[in-house]
Amino acid sequence: MDILGATLRIYVDDLDKAIPFYEGLAGGDALRFERGGVEVAAVGCFLLMSGPESQLEVLRKVAATIAVTDVEETRHVLSSLGADIIAGPVATPVGRNLIARHPDGAIYEYVDRQQK
Repeated sequence: MDILGATLRIYVDDLDKAIPFYEGLAGGDALRFERGGVEVAAVGCFLLMSGPESQLEVLRKVAATIAVTDVEETRHVLSSLGADIIAGPVATPVGRNLIARHPDGAIYEYVDRQQK
């Protein structure tokens, strides 16, 4: 399992107002999508999210998003190390993801760019 990097999760009230700042900071364009009633914009290492508080409350429990080469392989590694797989792997607009609770209680999202 290779960890490629981490994404900072940022919750904003107005996605349209926040995007230009983060595009300027990261030096790239936002990739926008919606998932479960939450508007999302991926800009460099930032993941901006805006939506109903009931949905954001759940998302705030996830400490970070970690990019990996293969989510399925990551599932096996995490399970063998004692992590609980809470959800996934499932397909997303940009690849696959899973949510895992580490033995210390921290919750992370793991994502890859594979379309399977």
